[in-house]
Amino acid sequence: MEAHAQISLGGVRIFHVSDCYLPRLGGIEVQVADLVRMQRQAGHDVSVATATRGEALPGVHRVVARMPFDLPVHPFGVGRLTRGITTLRPDVVHVHAGAVSPFAWMGVRAAARAGVPCVVTVHSMWDPLTRALYRLLRLAFGWQRWRLVATTVSNAAAAPIRAVAGPEVPVRVVSNGLDLSGWAPPPGVPDRRPDVHIVAVGRLAPRKQPVRLLRLLRAARARVPARIPMRATIVGDGPARGQMERFLARHGMAEWVSLPGRYTREQIAKVLESADVFVAPAPRESFGIAALEARAAGLPVVARTQSGVADFVGDGTEGLLGRTLGDLARAVARLCVDPGLRESIAAHNRATPPSAGSWPTVLAGFERAYEEARRSRRGTA
Repeated sequence: MEAHAQISLGGVRIFHVSDCYLPRLGGIEVQVADLVRMQRQAGHDVSVATATRGEALPGVHRVVARMPFDLPVHPFGVGRLTRGITTLRPDVVHVHAGAVSPFAWMGVRAAARAGVPCVVTVHSMWDPLTRALYRLLRLAFGWQRWRLVATTVSNAAAAPIRAVAGPEVPVRVVSNGLDLSGWAPPPGVPDRRPDVHIVAVGRLAPRKQPVRLLRLLRAARARVPARIPMRATIVGDGPARGQMERFLARHGMAEWVSLPGRYTREQIAKVLESADVFVAPAPRESFGIAALEARAAGLPVVARTQSGVADFVGDGTEGLLGRTLGDLARAVARLCVDPGLRESIAAHNRATPPSAGSWPTVLAGFERAYEEARRSRRGTA
């Protein structure tokens, strides 16, 4: 395997393990690739082990099995990873896991076998089924005794992990990293528009429950007087698109709600420039990168109290928060009928860049986690 990254104590060898990596372009893959790039720029020696097929990349070792399907798994991953760690002797193994990440957890076992400090970043929100699975794995393997340090991307995502891991595994919050410079709104006060433009961005996947967003918009429209025009743009694509199109047609919403498909970063930034409100309705949003981008663009954000978005959106300050779908519909309607509230929140967001997601903060957070894992491995934590 290739070399791995190091920490801020003068360049740390860091060995990242992730089921998925480039050329795949999901949330975890992009976030890990950006972290690798930023750590290398900071002077660390960084490598990646992944079970994802793809072209050769510097410092990326692809542990790919000969199987009839293209899934990021390997039947002998623990042994392969253990040999790589033993050969390279990184200062820390940094594992990236979603809800269920078999190859990543092989990296955790390999780090424990090799006696190397290990940090596990959980990028998703553990639902009840996932919590039950990890409780079973805790009984089967005793992973809580492997001197791990866990990080996750928000306080909301940390709570269920702490409930399962117990006091043996410290769980720290280190947000996703994001270059927010390109999302800052243009200078000056935006032009007033006759309609209220509501925007949402995300994959149209059933687990994201995008039809609930349409129900939310329909409920909000019913609360807003007819004299106030509304339009909504839902950016993204996925398998739930057909179901959403049928819902729009059935309820006569197609003339004011559009589904333009997947957009580039530049296209999304342009849509946000014309928007008045951003909605992030998913209750199990572990972080909410799209919501943070909208917040950086100066938009009031409507989101769930129990989601990771609440880490950087305060109720009444950067947006409005609610616990239920009805709460969110009322919040959207309130922003539509109260331009003073909408503009005061937007003015605050334009004048105050978000602190969450800045790369210096993220890198420092991981460096603290790496050092904590090293102390724990030495038995001095």
